[in-house]
Amino acid sequence: MTSHDTSTPEDQSAAATHAAQSRAAADTALLEAFGGIRGMVDTTVPGLVFVLIYTIKRDIHLAAMAALGLTMVLAVARLVRKETLKHAFSGVFGVAFGAIFAMMSGDAKNFYLPGMLYTLGLAIAYILSAIFRYPLIGVLLGPMLKENLSWRTRNPGRFTAYTRATWAWGLILLAKSAILFPLYWWGDATQLGWVKVCLGIPPFLLCVYLTWIFLAKAPPPIDVIAEMEAEERAAAAREGAAAAGENTERDKAPERA
Repeated sequence: MTSHDTSTPEDQSAAATHAAQSRAAADTALLEAFGGIRGMVDTTVPGLVFVLIYTIKRDIHLAAMAALGLTMVLAVARLVRKETLKHAFSGVFGVAFGAIFAMMSGDAKNFYLPGMLYTLGLAIAYILSAIFRYPLIGVLLGPMLKENLSWRTRNPGRFTAYTRATWAWGLILLAKSAILFPLYWWGDATQLGWVKVCLGIPPFLLCVYLTWIFLAKAPPPIDVIAEMEAEERAAAAREGAAAAGENTERDKAPERA
């Protein structure tokens, strides 16, 4: 008879509940890690404003300042709502570098160059991390799911899922770069701008969807934080029992004397 056959309905219900909670936490962590819908807006809309104004006015300075101003407004809105600022600040710095680069060079295409280089670097980082068996998706999500790096040695199913997800991010971002850089070299600014806007959200959604698919089929994460807390409680209980035993022996010593 297997352990599954001897498990009670309560055990099975608790296991199912734990698995459902783990997957819900994974879904939430996945959205938080990559900015969610709001993060996509913060990173996509400023580029849309730039290419729209530049297409109409052909004024690099006006388009760049409008995009930068919008990014600042989005960051302030996050600050007022007490939301996380890491994605907003990354957007501000990215747009600021692009705006300065475009205005100093006089070439509107350079507004997009910092973001393109970042995407290419990120693609290479994802691929290299998967090759060297430290997939970045696992490194990013592990602490958020309280499993840290336990998936590398104790949870091979999740290690495989994280590796596949990391390969997906790396290859999709690499394909995005393979489309954009030829336009940067041989296309004009409006072509590059509109294509970059179109390639802003769909590849991101595809990466998140594939990551969700891979993790949904993987075993639930091992909560190493809960394990450490349980070990600390057990150690404290043992110390308390030992101390109580010593006190009992001391109390009995005068009686024997």
